[in-house]
Amino acid sequence: METSEHIVGIDVSKDSLEVAVIPGGSPWSVSNDEEGIGTLLKRIKPLHPRLIVLEATGGLEAAVVTALTSVSLPVVMVNPRQVRDFAKATGRLAKTDTIDAQMLARFGEAVNPQPRPLKNEQVKHLQALTARRRQLVRMLTAEKNRLGSAPALVKPNIKAHIAWLEQCLGDINKELHKAIKDSPLWCEKEALLRSVPGVGVVLSLSLLAELPELGALNRKQIAALVGVGPF
Repeated sequence: METSEHIVGIDVSKDSLEVAVIPGGSPWSVSNDEEGIGTLLKRIKPLHPRLIVLEATGGLEAAVVTALTSVSLPVVMVNPRQVRDFAKATGRLAKTDTIDAQMLARFGEAVNPQPRPLKNEQVKHLQALTARRRQLVRMLTAEKNRLGSAPALVKPNIKAHIAWLEQCLGDINKELHKAIKDSPLWCEKEALLRSVPGVGVVLSLSLLAELPELGALNRKQIAALVGVGPF
């Protein structure tokens, strides 16, 4: 399929998708549901865009990203901080302004980020486990902080909840190790990561889950991808 020079920015919210195409006309929007995503595909596919840019929004973008990649459209999810820094640097965004679809498209045009590969089921499984582990650790920290100043009446309840959370955390850790052992490639990558001084179990698992591109990109590309290096 021949691509054009069109670049699409999609601003994702819970209920809607705001879309901007450059070069093109005014932004337009559809609902963030099956019907709206279907309309989005019908309008975007004939353009054969060079790039489609979305912000990572913690899961709200999952359905539209899956739909776009399933029809082989070039999708990239970018770090919101990178887009905001770009917008401020180019004088297109005030401190209190919000990033919109037009800004995402302009970012794609100027920076030309490379589309990330669609995550396979094993990677999604590992990401779900690491995300749940982070949630459990946060809940444990909060409950342990409460325990010190809690009235005596409720301390037994908090202690029981801490014990339950610790058991859940142990179960998640076992699942994470099993997921790694089930994949020879991940075993090899984890062993390599763990050979670096200061890299422990949690960090190595997080890197495997959140950066499946490790080993396929050079250090400058990885730094730019995670938002710790210049564009």
